[in-house]
Amino acid sequence: MKDRAFCSAEGALFESYLALPGRRQGKVRDLYELPSDEHGPRVLIVASDRLSAFDVVMPTPVPGKGRLLNELAAWWLHWIERHDLCETHLLSTDAADVPGSAFDLPEDTPATPRAALDGRVTIGRRLEIVPVECVVRGYLEGSGWKDYQRTGAVCGIELPSGLERCAKLPEPIFTPATKAEQGEHDENIGFDAACEAVGRPLMERLREISLAIYHAASEHASARGMILADTKFEFGLPIGRSYGDPGVEPVLADEALTPDSSRFWPSDRYAPGRSQPSFDKQFVREHLEQLVDQGAWNKTPPGPELPGHVVQGTLDRYREAIARLAR
Repeated sequence: MKDRAFCSAEGALFESYLALPGRRQGKVRDLYELPSDEHGPRVLIVASDRLSAFDVVMPTPVPGKGRLLNELAAWWLHWIERHDLCETHLLSTDAADVPGSAFDLPEDTPATPRAALDGRVTIGRRLEIVPVECVVRGYLEGSGWKDYQRTGAVCGIELPSGLERCAKLPEPIFTPATKAEQGEHDENIGFDAACEAVGRPLMERLREISLAIYHAASEHASARGMILADTKFEFGLPIGRSYGDPGVEPVLADEALTPDSSRFWPSDRYAPGRSQPSFDKQFVREHLEQLVDQGAWNKTPPGPELPGHVVQGTLDRYREAIARLAR
């Protein structure tokens, strides 16, 4: 794995290696623990150029993807705070704030150079993560569309009959999901099941915050010619605290409203009844679905190598999303 850590020829970062405790690897981000400061326990998140689809990490990196998504995620987190929608975990995105000791690894395990972290770093408050994905859907696509075709509902929420694929819903719906480990699939669950997992008062508050962010972000996207079809959020609570304790509110963690966690469509090309052109990973998903149809892949690890045109097409879509939304 070490030989894939920093692919300088491609300018891609597939994995990071730092002399910091608590290293964990998500589907696209590497996480480390940082010493506490006045904000309390902290975490360092490194946005790699890995790409996951159908909850499987592809072996082909997308050079520069991590920097693009880190930029957009930070922009949204600041935007969410400015609009008083909720607190976020974000403290810094400056690679200079990573302690020098992080680069002090043994010679046989070379640390990722600080320069490779530029634009990829998020330093945030370390939180107790709520083990439920908070998904909001304004349009009927993806697993929601499949659920509706089978049952006429999404996560137990009954919807009008006769809706087309990608139809706009009468109102946005909150459809929680379990958080999957790498290589496993997220699973849509009903609101009551989510309440059983983490408590009804907390889930009701998470639903309220998630819908508020979705409504506000949808208006922002619409003013820039984009539809926010659906999105998912991850929340946490301060370490050692519980919801219901005085002054304790959920904190938005990880990233938010990027093409990795959301479906964005161009408004001027929207037409229900079919798949939409998009600024998210749908471009990759459709390529992979073709492989599945051909019997060349079965949506389980390891993922297939991605051809150059899919890598470049993904980057082009991410760049346009940032240009429209945040610049």
